[in-house]
Amino acid sequence: MIKRVLLVDDEPNILNGYKRHLRKQFDVEVADGGAQAIKRLENDEAYAVVVSDMQMPDVSGVQVLAHAAKVHPDTVRVMLTGNADQNTAIVAVNEGRIFHFLNKPCQPEQLAKTLDAGLRQYQLLRAEHNLLSKTLGGSVSLMTEVLSLVNPTAFGSSSRIRHLTRQICSRLSIANAWEVEVAAMLSKIGCVSVPQETLEKWYGAKPLTAEEQKMVDTHPLVGANLVRKIPRLKGVARIIELQNCRMDKPVPKGDGPAEEIPLGARVLKVLVDYDALISSSSATQTMDVIANQRKTWYDPKVIDALRVVLQESEVIKSLTIAELKLGMIFDQDVKTNDGGILVTKGQEVNQSIIERLQNFQRTQGVQQPISVRELICEPAKDPVATA
Repeated sequence: MIKRVLLVDDEPNILNGYKRHLRKQFDVEVADGGAQAIKRLENDEAYAVVVSDMQMPDVSGVQVLAHAAKVHPDTVRVMLTGNADQNTAIVAVNEGRIFHFLNKPCQPEQLAKTLDAGLRQYQLLRAEHNLLSKTLGGSVSLMTEVLSLVNPTAFGSSSRIRHLTRQICSRLSIANAWEVEVAAMLSKIGCVSVPQETLEKWYGAKPLTAEEQKMVDTHPLVGANLVRKIPRLKGVARIIELQNCRMDKPVPKGDGPAEEIPLGARVLKVLVDYDALISSSSATQTMDVIANQRKTWYDPKVIDALRVVLQESEVIKSLTIAELKLGMIFDQDVKTNDGGILVTKGQEVNQSIIERLQNFQRTQGVQQPISVRELICEPAKDPVATA
């Protein structure tokens, strides 16, 4: 069990006394005052428990515990105070989100019992977080794999959109970037209800019947309703639902005022339309079409970010199977020598795909070279891991 704890007080004698009594039971570190505590919280790995005195000059205990909650949300926070009035308790609970109050002076035995309880709470929080992250990540992975099998055209689109989304979120410093990226990954999950031939007509810019157009138009709502069934993805579902909303048409919200379109949905609107248009025209022509609708259909700052991303972060290469690298994006369908499709355009190169291509190369042959896009950026992280 992790037993790393931080004790914060502006009286060195008190800190040294606590450390002397507790060092055999816990991995104790001390901070002489609030400013030093915040510096430790910024620079060190997470502490299981932080215990802070309330009344300290310059930086109060509430500020210390509030900062701990911000940078390490799972850290258990304990308040030491000799001024346990109602107002103190309210401020500490609301801003520091504390686990326990202790009155000063506090006996080492009482502090040790509180630290034991805090450590157990920390382990419980970490276990729940890890379980939820794995469950959430597994659910997202399962849905994308189902989409790749049921509707490869839609899967290829969401894969292409995802990689551009990651770059745009970084450039725009979007706070909940993980939600937007997961929304991009699942943006076409509602297309499981749309026949493959209808999607191929849509992406090929061919006329759709009224019934086909209705299926295409409603796939975001279908997808959002599916995603809402997964815990913690309510925000993701909302982005998916509103991915086709135009800037000049505010979102209705019952009988109340119109709702602003979430920034994540505005990012998806640009990328969804870009991906649909580029299948039948060049990147330059596509961006010109999108730019003509600035401020009416699209968020101008998203368009500007996309231009920069396309100019700076993508390189087109023609490679053999042996030259493929993880993280590259297929810029064309990969086919066997007799024309069978092995990988659809837009999928990310991963180890299983490389092995599949190697196997087909030995048996049936694979058309080479293969056109791929390589993103000049840091390796991607699992967005769910940051949730």
